[in-house]
Amino acid sequence: QVHLVESGGGLVQAGGSLRLACAVSGGTFSDLHMGWFRQAPGKEREFVAAIDRGARSTYYTESVKGRFTISRDNAEYTLYLQMSGLKPEDTAIYYCATRRQFYNTYYSIATSGYDYWGQGTQVTVSS
Repeated sequence: QVHLVESGGGLVQAGGSLRLACAVSGGTFSDLHMGWFRQAPGKEREFVAAIDRGARSTYYTESVKGRFTISRDNAEYTLYLQMSGLKPEDTAIYYCATRRQFYNTYYSIATSGYDYWGQGTQVTVSS
């Protein structure tokens, strides 16, 4: 059983920055592709970014390109999401998730493409 714990959320003004972290345990981190999703109140959970298990490739949803950076430290079993230029519409609960290496792509924009999820961390951007 893989266990994920997000941290780093909080309240920030528009234009500010936050760095989210996702600590992973219970599996071999370097075997897992990883993704970040978010869910705003009253909306479905949506894909934000993904990274392959070797940190060679990344993929972002269009709305965060150029503002968010996904990265990972395989030695520390930790996934990161550096967010800058934050906007009120980025307000949501942010979740990290795992995607097993046997899939033919390292990312999926669907929640069904991921296996284990963290409990989420709240990000609130004030205008």
